[in-house]
Amino acid sequence: MGFGGPHAGYIACCDALKRKLPGRLIGVSMDAYGKPAYRLSLQTREQHIRRDKATSNICTAQVLLAVMASMYAVYHGPDGLRHIAVTVHHKTRSLAESLKAAGIAVEDGAYFDTLVINGDETDSWYQAALDAGFNLRRIDDSHLGIALDETTEWAELESLANCFGASLKRADEDASAWDASLKRDSHFLKQSVFNRFHSETEMLRYIKRLESKDLALNESMIALGSCTMKLNATSEMMPLSWPEVGSLHPFIPADQSVGYREMLGLLEDWLAEVTDFAAVSLQPNAGSQGEYAGLLAIHHYHRSRGDHHRKVCLIPVSAHGTNPASAVMAGMKVVGVKCDENGNIDIIDLRAQCEQHRENLSALMVTYPSTHGVFEETIREICEIIHEAGGQVYMDGANMNAQVGLTSPGLVGADVCHLNLHKTFCIPHGGGGPGVGPIGVAEHLVAFLPGHRELDQWNGAVCSAPWGSASINTISWMYIAMMGSAGLREATEVAILNANYVAKRLAPFYPILYTGNEGLVAHECIIDVRPLSDQSGVSVEDVAKRLMDYGYHAPTMSWPVSGTLMIEPTESESLAELDRFCNALIAIHGEIHEIIRGEADAKDNVLKNAPHPATAVMADNWNHPYSREQAAYPMPNLRQHKFWPAVGRIDNVHGDRNLVCTCDSVEAYAEA
Repeated sequence: MGFGGPHAGYIACCDALKRKLPGRLIGVSMDAYGKPAYRLSLQTREQHIRRDKATSNICTAQVLLAVMASMYAVYHGPDGLRHIAVTVHHKTRSLAESLKAAGIAVEDGAYFDTLVINGDETDSWYQAALDAGFNLRRIDDSHLGIALDETTEWAELESLANCFGASLKRADEDASAWDASLKRDSHFLKQSVFNRFHSETEMLRYIKRLESKDLALNESMIALGSCTMKLNATSEMMPLSWPEVGSLHPFIPADQSVGYREMLGLLEDWLAEVTDFAAVSLQPNAGSQGEYAGLLAIHHYHRSRGDHHRKVCLIPVSAHGTNPASAVMAGMKVVGVKCDENGNIDIIDLRAQCEQHRENLSALMVTYPSTHGVFEETIREICEIIHEAGGQVYMDGANMNAQVGLTSPGLVGADVCHLNLHKTFCIPHGGGGPGVGPIGVAEHLVAFLPGHRELDQWNGAVCSAPWGSASINTISWMYIAMMGSAGLREATEVAILNANYVAKRLAPFYPILYTGNEGLVAHECIIDVRPLSDQSGVSVEDVAKRLMDYGYHAPTMSWPVSGTLMIEPTESESLAELDRFCNALIAIHGEIHEIIRGEADAKDNVLKNAPHPATAVMADNWNHPYSREQAAYPMPNLRQHKFWPAVGRIDNVHGDRNLVCTCDSVEAYAEA
């Protein structure tokens, strides 16, 4: 339970509404060799494509938790899950009948694992259970809630029954507390994956085989611009596995979570100091939710002053796709602000928009450093312009890895900022989550932070748990505690240094799209592939796919500028790894020039056919004009260690058209 999280929620819908679902959907496509391949569908990217018309601002899904849940289902299978459910219900029914036999009122109606007890002795029952080591739910003065699960032992159940003055008697195992017409007779989880791996060794091997298909940080640098994939140290991760961290319910009595609350309080204070804000709320459990919570704080601030009409949100055209989607969710009207040729906010256009919307201006959403990877030199002036017009400045914290220890949102004039703890503060991405997106606010917005009944403030909650994904905050606590102020500052400096090193090494081969007045970038750089594309016909996607043959995940592709790659090396990478990555891109530059010079076929070449999986390289037939060695081993170091892509080039359109929400067999997809 992790004191409230991380936790995953699931939603299902009819086929007609599937493209309205928020979050991530997996589409089934085919690769160049006819092999089924899974990919994130168009729906996932719609926030960047549709922006203020997007149906969702979700960028961080709780993927790691979904994987854990799916592995639970794989291991137990339909028979195991049914056995667990029957066992839980049997114990719940046994407790219910034992309490009734002792004259205690149990609320009527169907139930599965939860009972509601009604009576005048709730205080004594509650205290007796507490003394015996059980936490019950106080619903009101005359009702208690009891919930069981598969970890509940019969001995514990007997002890719990004794707290009510009852003796436990086991009920009929085949009976149920609901009408027979509700009993499920249909089969479920029929796919082979849920019916094969029911021993620990088989399960271990299955998970390992899945792991081997993934390119993670334990393999090579993942230089996704604006997505900060840095090292998650083992020492930071260790407390997450402690039962003291993972086994606490979020609503246990306060005196049972003193240490937890102290840790969370310290983290809030540290993050407030880092951001130079008055207070921080840890409740938002994703960056997108942090955006929403921050904009809600601004919205409620204006309303408290009688400015109900202030609903215009100014957003630069370079902003993250979640920004306009979040603003719309918060009830605001999005108005775009232009950027100049250097990627900075166009001050003249900003002033014009402020003047036009002065009476209704609610906020500006700004990313600093900018999404183009440059420090906005006019950031303070930008904030002053918005404040003078009566608006508030919301800073997107995606690029905090370039600020910590050097500057801060509060210092430059922002009023609220969300922090991606799964980026700057070392919580693992987990394939897309869990994330944490706390918000820091200036003094005048403190009263509008997310509330919760556990925080003695009921209004404004954005999560069912008071501290959101509480348990994984231990990772950021460990990171900050071990780094200290000097270490945090040095991490930022090295991140900026690494980005500039990459930019300087690649500049002779790929134009660096945006730099500051001193010719430097912030923590990331954008390389422009378009001039090479014009000469060779090689697209930026071809470059991204070819990087897989070199053992690298591609940087962020075609965002915020089409035809480019945005590279963020972070402070975690050594000089040797930076050079290996740069050498790969320089080698690809050479491969492109072979096409330009006519030395390689314009259509049948290593870039257009990338990536090259082992099955293709080892096939009996090889009809390409380039060698298998050039396809698979373009650099000597790859002979020492090689990551093999699981599939070849994927048909993107096929994957967007075939959204699959159930796990049919691979054979079934192959026959489709």
